[in-house]
Amino acid sequence: MSKIEKRGGTLGVETRAADEKRTLVGYAAVFNSSADIAGWWTERIAPGAFAGTIGGDVRALVDHDMGRVIGRTASGTLRLSEDSRGLLCEIDIPNTTDGNDLWELVERGDISGMSFGFHVTKQEWDETVDPPVRTIQAVDLIEVSAVAWPAYDDTTIGKRALQEWRDANSEILDPAATDDLPVLRKVANDKLRRSMLLDLKVRNRG
Repeated sequence: MSKIEKRGGTLGVETRAADEKRTLVGYAAVFNSSADIAGWWTERIAPGAFAGTIGGDVRALVDHDMGRVIGRTASGTLRLSEDSRGLLCEIDIPNTTDGNDLWELVERGDISGMSFGFHVTKQEWDETVDPPVRTIQAVDLIEVSAVAWPAYDDTTIGKRALQEWRDANSEILDPAATDDLPVLRKVANDKLRRSMLLDLKVRNRG
């Protein structure tokens, strides 16, 4: 399986306590917000990008650490939804060392952000601008995390995705046929999307 991409930042997370239940609430992703990914490209998440994945079995973690689970959709302790702003997360914090420490750190303001780990399943690239713009249209959501630092330093998978898009375009685009460029770009994007979905199915089967 390919490496998981991680994105997020100081989008805000807050504590809510009622009926002896402690819940963290925040946004792991915001739609149509431009993020500079290490100067390599600008990235945006399109509304609806999580619609096909938030019903799956997703974990809530501390700082993307797979060994520090604090919630899970399958158990009902993590609830995910899309609204007009982005991906909203509600995590019922457990009475564990990680849970208690996290609750204290959020209340103190030491941890104030959320993030998410994902595989891209549908995307578009616009290279008519510099740096290129990547629009993420659909993802396979793996986890959401409460984080102390934005996770924008992981660019390896994204750079590979850009190269795949360029390779797909170079196979069919005729530089002289500028009048047909928008149509040809759509064909290239569709071809890459089918390839990525096939790859995802193969990986999931394994």
